[in-house]
Amino acid sequence: MRKGKKKLLTIGTSLFLTASLFAGCSSNSTNTKEASSESTTNSNSNTSTPAPEASEATGIDTSKKVELQFYMLGDAPKDLNLIQDEVNKMALEDLNATVKFNFTTWTDWESKYKLLLSSGQPIDLIFTAEWTNYQSYAVKGAFLPLDDLLPKAAPKLQAYVPQDFWEAVKVDKKIYTVPAIWKEYVNDGIAYREDLRKKYNLPKPESLETLEQYLDGIRKNEPDMLPLADTEVSHVDSIRQMTTTTVNTNDKVPYGLNIMYDTPRDVTSYWGSPQHLEDLKMFRSWQEKGYFMKNMLNIKDSGSDIFAAGKAAAILGSENPNRFGDAVVKVKSLHPDWELGYSPYPNMKGFSSPVHPIHNGFAIPRSSKNPERALAFYEKLVTDKRYNWLTQYGIEGKHFEIEDGKYYKMLGDAQSNGFTREGMNGWAWRNPEFMLFDKSYQAVLDMFDEMDKIAKPNIFQGFGEDWTSYQAEKAALLQVEKQYLYPLNDGMVKDVEAGLKLFMEKAKKAGLDKIQAEYTKQWLQYLDDANIK
Repeated sequence: MRKGKKKLLTIGTSLFLTASLFAGCSSNSTNTKEASSESTTNSNSNTSTPAPEASEATGIDTSKKVELQFYMLGDAPKDLNLIQDEVNKMALEDLNATVKFNFTTWTDWESKYKLLLSSGQPIDLIFTAEWTNYQSYAVKGAFLPLDDLLPKAAPKLQAYVPQDFWEAVKVDKKIYTVPAIWKEYVNDGIAYREDLRKKYNLPKPESLETLEQYLDGIRKNEPDMLPLADTEVSHVDSIRQMTTTTVNTNDKVPYGLNIMYDTPRDVTSYWGSPQHLEDLKMFRSWQEKGYFMKNMLNIKDSGSDIFAAGKAAAILGSENPNRFGDAVVKVKSLHPDWELGYSPYPNMKGFSSPVHPIHNGFAIPRSSKNPERALAFYEKLVTDKRYNWLTQYGIEGKHFEIEDGKYYKMLGDAQSNGFTREGMNGWAWRNPEFMLFDKSYQAVLDMFDEMDKIAKPNIFQGFGEDWTSYQAEKAALLQVEKQYLYPLNDGMVKDVEAGLKLFMEKAKKAGLDKIQAEYTKQWLQYLDDANIK
């Protein structure tokens, strides 16, 4: 790939599995840094992009003014209303539409997301991913198919997204989401205070053993600092990523199942196993040693925010390379003398997997009253630099500035800045041609290059679960988890063995065996269809 050509990940099949794909990922890896640097240079021209006429941009009727309801996951940035007002000035002129940006918050987002899609309330655009069960909701008819809408309402977007990406996100041969096109790795890792590690001569946390040594050193030398920032149960799956070759390389296998990458047909139960008991006893010891916060189930702030604020020395869950890169910028703005380190789980387990195109996307729910206008607006977010920069970086001169002609520089610090980089969680409409990076982000791009070297095809994210036959049991099991398993995961139960026994009894009563059996059946059928041995 010659210098200056934008880096896109090409998918060979809709399942994102073939060897040619894997080779393609690796061969492109050396251009990540060049493409990123060059793309920002080319897009940072001071020449403004003229606003196109609505009639030129779309083939849709824009005679009636509408307000679009746009739903994102997570927490809203402080200056959201300011950004929304600026976006609406353009959208009103271009599409005779305004948009209302809504956020779920991270607290209990799964229940809120489910309610949004089942309540029938008007929603025009909503975030999708494999971790929000995109495939399952698509199968259930929660989203409108986009195949006929795209050429009419968003022809530029349709042409810009590579055809193999459209193929990759199809469910039952229909497109239900607009995929992101920036190649990235979202495998998690341990983010930690490197300056404290050096200060107290602690080992790098690159294994379970060295992690415990690091946490113990922090506890002894910094008694007023929280060793771990993790809230709720994010650390549980992180330990599985650290110590096993679990098939799902950036999240978890649900319902307490064990599925390993090299033996995906060997499906067993982790819940209730000797290893599960051993892990829970370890979490109890961590709570007793003071590694965890005492009331972590009731904490409203995310672990990432707690870590970025400097209240904890490390975080195990939900800290992928991009989040880590953002944390570096935020911490640097508040504490220039601090240094952060990162240990990716792929380095511990021996392989990584680039994201499947379904990992970040936007769909139009069936409850939308303005599907054509919604898709036309989303086209603007992706392909129009004015919309893209405004919703990704904020207002130039107020929230950020361009440094050395090509780098993003946050103005103020993480507390005073009302719209930090990607402040709207706009991962899905990243455009490689417009992306801006802080100088420190080079470390993340270097990480991606290293992950390219150990990359394996992602064999999990093409799988779409259909829980129709066990929907009631699934809901009951979730309540059992929250009541009986979460306290075990957080080390709050003194008699771990008795606590696990009680959880398993309650889980089986809720329908665990039925759920695991049906899920396993679907998984094996998926492997057969995808010809995965």
